[in-house]
This record gives sequence, structure tokens and C-alpha cells, in this order.
Amino acid sequence: MTEISHPALWLDPKSAVGSVERDHLQQAGLQLLPVTTLADLKQGLARARLVVIRLMGDTGLLEEVRKLTQAFGHAIPVLCRVERHQFELGIEAMRRGAYHVLSDEDWSVDSWRNALALAPTRNELPKNSPQTFVFVDPASQHLLELARRVAQTQVSALIVGPTGAGKDVLARVLHDASPRRGGPFVAMNCAALPENLIEDMLFGHEKGAFTGALKEHRGLFEQAQGGTIFLDEIAEMPYHLQTKLLRVLQERKITRLGGNAPIELDVRLVAATNKDLREAIANREFREDLYFRISAFKLSVMPLRDRPGDILPLVHQFLSNYGPSDRQIRLSPRATERMQNYSWPGNVRELQNVVQRALVLCNGDTIDESDLMFDEWEAQEGATAPEPRASAPTIQDIHERVMTDSGALSAAVKSSEYQAIMAAIKSSHNRSEAAKKLGISPRSLRYKMAQFRERGLPTLAAG
Repeated sequence: MTEISHPALWLDPKSAVGSVERDHLQQAGLQLLPVTTLADLKQGLARARLVVIRLMGDTGLLEEVRKLTQAFGHAIPVLCRVERHQFELGIEAMRRGAYHVLSDEDWSVDSWRNALALAPTRNELPKNSPQTFVFVDPASQHLLELARRVAQTQVSALIVGPTGAGKDVLARVLHDASPRRGGPFVAMNCAALPENLIEDMLFGHEKGAFTGALKEHRGLFEQAQGGTIFLDEIAEMPYHLQTKLLRVLQERKITRLGGNAPIELDVRLVAATNKDLREAIANREFREDLYFRISAFKLSVMPLRDRPGDILPLVHQFLSNYGPSDRQIRLSPRATERMQNYSWPGNVRELQNVVQRALVLCNGDTIDESDLMFDEWEAQEGATAPEPRASAPTIQDIHERVMTDSGALSAAVKSSEYQAIMAAIKSSHNRSEAAKKLGISPRSLRYKMAQFRERGLPTLAAG
């Protein structure tokens, strides 16, 4: 049986989970957290890595759950289950913040494994906090000035850089500094959506276009009229949809699914990727003509280790965002030195995690070096980053110490995932075969491999 790694709050107003279905969920890696009292709910929200909701005709329950989690100060990924024929309800759920949608009749282990593989971490979700890209380092100041100049034009922009470095925030800078700032800013992560929903999400459909299309749906391009559309992880867009996207960008028009009348567009495109698109083109995973269309101007976000002047300002920003409101938390001199000397393979996202963990672990108003718990990546497979000092514990070193906490550290990355994926690739002829052995989709495997590369871990081609 697969190790359970996704504690989840399960909300189904219609029926309880049967024993057979529960066994399938456990095989996929899902642990159901029981909720019977308000105390159970509070504890569950602290532990849960996601919330699973069954929608009955509308998105009301989704809205209530989002309000509830925000009231308790949490930002948790939400997966929605809908009836198979309620296609529009699934689209509406995605628009309102669900990261994935499954049929309420789908209990297959593979489907749930794929859904869990796509789940963002809690810290990847917005939590009504200020932007997390700091422009203090000279390199960052140069990037900000360049972005402001690009923002004044109408050209498409491509933002490249490693995972967790702040590409999404720079996209927002491009919008806010542009003449389109009064228009909408519409964002979509191409890696987070099921393939069969991406086209409808982008381009929309007419009423009656397919079974379950009970009313018209305005796609994201229409919703972004007069503003900016941001396509994150654009390298993960299915190849056949890249062709349609290229045509839309060339003609500045779209036609909804099931429609005949073209709709004129007044939209500026900003795209982002952590992949080498030249390599993707060589592997026939990305269209070369689309690459030249979206990269009229390219902006490169550097890894955090290459802009050290941003590290401490980011630390102070996170301490302000996540620390107690009644007092100020500071870093000790040794903790400050450790923060500055660490290589940050996980970039700003890892820095955010480390600060949040330190706030949980520290006693009093000062974070010491012993309160800093770094991710495990640097200790694996001869990664080039310096090893943590003995006085700065890793996740394993302080496991017993945090077991009594409320589960705030449950999203810490486990090294077993990397080892399992590498073992599958080494024993397979290609990545499709490796993905099948792992019980995930090839697309999810590509996403995992990209994360490993960005963290400095060695990766191998299958075969």
C-alpha cells in the first residue's frame, strides 16, 4: 500500500465514504481526517494538505469552505467532486479557486494519484499577504527597471526562471506598471488544470456546445479584455492547444467552442516557464513558432542565491506577514549569518517555508540558528550546495521536536519521493513507462523532474 502522505478534510453532504472506496483512496495516498466537532475542524485545518468537497448543483459549499479556512488563517488546496454530466459546474469550481475537479463516480487509484500529484502546497496558495518579490539586490533593481520599461509596450513577454523564484509576482508588476493597470489581471497555471478543461477555460463555449453546456461560458481571454492574461507554466500546455493559442495570438480573435462569430481581443499576454523551451522545442514538446510569438521580450528571474541582497529583506517581510501581531520577532546574529550563507535551492518559496517553521519552533522573540529547519535537498545525491552545519538541524534532526506541534510542518518534502522517481526512471526505457510504474501521468512526472532540476538535484533520462 502507498504511504499515506495527504491528510485531507472530506466533505460530502450526500453520502459517507464506503470501505472499498476508502481503501482506494488510501492506496492513492489520501488520509481522511474525521470532523465531528469545531475542535476537530480546527485541528484538521492545521493538519490537512487539502480539502475534498462534493458539490451538489452549485459552488456554494466551496465558497463556504474558502471563507471558513480564511477565517482560521489557513490557505489550503481544494479539490472538488462533481457529477459526471455537470461539466459547467466543474469549470465554475476551477474559476472559483479549486485546483482540480474529479467525477464523484471516479474512485480509481490512478485518478486520485494524479490529482494528488498536481496539488499545490499550502504555502503556494495566496493568503492575502503582500507580494513576495523584493527588489533590493542590484540585480533585482535592474530587473524591476527593465520590467517597468517592457510594461509600457504592448509586446508579449516571457518570464523565465527557477521554481519558487517569483515569476508570478513579476507578471503582476508588468500589469500594474502598464497602461492596462485599470483592466483585469487573469492568471492560469497550465500545469494545474486537467487537459480536457484547458481549452474551455481559455476560449470558452456557447450554450449547447456539448452535453452539459447549459449556458455560455466566457473563457479567460474574454475575461482579460482590456487587461493582461498570465499563462504560468506554459511549457506544460498540451501540444495541440499550442496551435490554437498561436492562431489566437496572431489573429487577435477567438471563437468559442460551438460558436461561429469571432470575438475581437484586446489582451496582453505574459507567459512564464521554468523549463528550457529550446530543449522542449528540440524534443517536439513545444512549438517553435509559438515560442517566438510569446517571447517578444524575455525577462529572467534569477535564483535567490544569485541576488543575496534580497534574502534578509524577504526574511523581514515574511516575519512581518506571518509573525505574531503583538510583538516583533528578530533573527539572532548566528541565524542571520546562516540565512545569508545558505544556497536556497528552493528559492523564495523555500525561504518562506523556513521562516514559517522558525516561527513555530522559536521560544521568545528571537529566532536562533537552532530554529532554522531547511529542506532536505542539499543532502541528497551529491548536490552542489553546502551541507548545513551540525548546529542547524535538518527535518530528521528535529522530527521528535515538532511531533507535538499542530501539523504546520506536514508539507516538508520527503526524500523518498525523489529516490522512488529516480529508481523508476533508471529501470525504465522511457518516461512514459516510468510514470506508469509510479502511478502518475507523464505530465506529472515532467513537473516533478523540473522541480528536482531547479533544486540542483541530478536527474537522468529514462533508459
